[in-house]
Amino acid sequence: MVLTLRGQKYRYECENLCRLFFPYSPVKVDQEEPPRQGEPWALVCIEEREGEYVYRVEAGDGDRSLTREETRGRLEEYGITDLLYRALSELTGYTPAWGMLTGIHPVKLLRQYAEELGEEAGAEKFRAHCHVSREKTDLALATLRGQQAAVEDLGENDFALYVSIPFCPTRCAYCSFVSQDMEHARKLMDPYFQLLLEEIGKTGQVAKDLGLSLRSVYIGGGTPTTLTARQLFTLCGKIRETFDFSRCGEFTVEAGRPDTITKEKLQALLDQGISRISINPQTLSDQVLRNIGRKHTAQDTVEAFHLARSMGFENINADLIVGLPGDDLASFQHSVDGVLALGASNVTVHSLALKRSARLVTDHGDLELHAKREETAAMMDFSIARLTQAGYEPYYLYRQTRMAGNLENTGWALPGTQCRYNVYTMDECLSVIACGAGGVTKLKDPYSQRLERIFNFKNPYEYITRNGEILERKEQVKGLYEQFRQRLH
Repeated sequence: MVLTLRGQKYRYECENLCRLFFPYSPVKVDQEEPPRQGEPWALVCIEEREGEYVYRVEAGDGDRSLTREETRGRLEEYGITDLLYRALSELTGYTPAWGMLTGIHPVKLLRQYAEELGEEAGAEKFRAHCHVSREKTDLALATLRGQQAAVEDLGENDFALYVSIPFCPTRCAYCSFVSQDMEHARKLMDPYFQLLLEEIGKTGQVAKDLGLSLRSVYIGGGTPTTLTARQLFTLCGKIRETFDFSRCGEFTVEAGRPDTITKEKLQALLDQGISRISINPQTLSDQVLRNIGRKHTAQDTVEAFHLARSMGFENINADLIVGLPGDDLASFQHSVDGVLALGASNVTVHSLALKRSARLVTDHGDLELHAKREETAAMMDFSIARLTQAGYEPYYLYRQTRMAGNLENTGWALPGTQCRYNVYTMDECLSVIACGAGGVTKLKDPYSQRLERIFNFKNPYEYITRNGEILERKEQVKGLYEQFRQRLH
């Protein structure tokens, strides 16, 4: 895809729209005249004429082309992106269910509209202004309502803690995260673990010095249950002894892969008062599990659920993925019904995100994996209908680039079982302080919409060898909070 821009500054927005309609044709931005044959192309132009602005879009798919032009009284991002969206939709015959939205947090945008105009008018603006379908608008609105209690319950000094365990038994074919499979990274586990405990200690001191109040803890990955039972007990104990838990309402450990779950590990989590775990099958089809490189079976998931239930865990999440290779609508329906039968209190339905670094893409190619757009949409529609029917409510939602069917990831929960951490991190309504490799601390100014990020090193080896820098970066948390508070006065 060749994108030519003239007389305007909205390159980022225009590039994202081109990717929306041509997700597997890399966007090349060129100031020269675009080619008119062969590959897809678009020319986006704004010209000022006698105090008005003429917006023009020319676009082609290699076989046919069209031109659209409008005159507006002012220069604005929405004017040109709206025109480009409508031109590409007409050219391709494709109307994305999420319209022209390309950002990660559609519900956050809906919240802004609702606060500005009221819920009903805000939802209508969200639908019409962004070309979002009524079905996705309704889903976003239900999610907004589902997370309202968690958002309204926050104080200005509240924060959540995220702890990263970037190790997995094996690397899934769809995975693009910087996680290490245990075959190659086992020697890193012990030094990583010891340095992680140090970072947690440093973070606790920073939070205490600032007078911050812990509301949620989430240990994610990777697969945290690649740790031993003793390490899990030690890690959770370190967090409990380091932070004040008087206002902390939840402590989640993403147990994840059923082939890493043992009675000893679950007992270690119970002994430390863990209130929520995840057991994530992704699918209950053995063939699809083999396709994505998982070493466990669907029966392993069933047994892990039964074990956790028998030991007293009541709040258990299960992840499923729409669009996995070799999956179809009937198989996916079986997976949804299966996790409901197991008694999952939360079900998170992800759309397969086809990242270029994932082995699934390099082995099979983008177009082959993206071909079943209508079937993946049918899978997602089934999950929405089935979970709603079973009494689950959507409470967090986010989107990623290059998702199968251009769909969404949605967390569903039975009433009273929502994971508030998921709301906090997706709505970006309070600070999340992260520890461990790949962790991103996001500090929310409680007095404005300002959000500041502090990044840890992604690779576990780099985290280990440059850990001193990680600890120094925790001091930046203090400096940024001082800025937030100074602006209040």
